[in-house]
Formats: sequence, structure tokens, C-alpha cells
Amino acid sequence: MEINWLATVLAIVVGMAVAFVWYSKKGFGIVWWRLTGIAPEDSKTASRRNMVQLLIANSVTALGLAAGIGIASAATGNDSVWPALLVGLVAWLTFSATTLLQHNAFELKPPKLTLVNSGYQLVLFLAMALVIGLL
Repeated sequence: MEINWLATVLAIVVGMAVAFVWYSKKGFGIVWWRLTGIAPEDSKTASRRNMVQLLIANSVTALGLAAGIGIASAATGNDSVWPALLVGLVAWLTFSATTLLQHNAFELKPPKLTLVNSGYQLVLFLAMALVIGLL
């Protein structure tokens, strides 16, 4: 299994862009603020403080996807973008969506918030997998 490090770094950059767009005022930021009860001013302060955490989390996600895509490509002999997207979808469904669903349910968070955050994770995983699969 080989990891394409350039693709992994580009996937991290794309992941950061997805986060900024998804949770912006033009994305789902306003809905997210309303559903969480977090004020935009507080979110702005916290976002500065949490950028390192986001970068680390996106780096781990990109690296995990790159490894999974590398293994899937080696196992199937198919290095097209489709196995990469399938790995991204399966990783999201089996790790991210299910974990978020159970945490949000037990924490009594609104189902709409679960949809917003889970949708973000789906787009994140697929965008990263697409970049890795294309390179």
C-alpha cells in the first residue's frame, strides 16, 4: 500500500475549505448557530481557538482515507476514483454518521442538527476521498 502524500495534503486543504464553506453564513452557519444556541460572536472566538484541532482532525481523516483508499486500490487492482469514493462513503457511514447519531440522540440534540453535522461529515469525507482518488 502506498500513500500519495501530495494528495493527502491537498485533501487536508480541501477539508478545511469544506468546513469554512459549510459552517459559513452562506452555508449552514446560521442554522447551526440557531440549533446549537451558540452566538455568532462566540463561535468566531471559539473558531480561532479551535483551528488547530480542526487541522489535526482533518489531517487524521485524510491520512486514514488515504490509507483505506490505498488498501482498497491494491486489493481490487482498481485505482480509479470510484473505489476512493466508496471508501469515503463507507468510512463516513460506519464511523462518523453512526457515532454522531448516537451521541446526538443521547445528548438530546435536535435531529436537524444531526443532519447538518452529518451532512458536513459526508461532504468532507467524499471531498477528501475525491481528491485522493483523482491524484
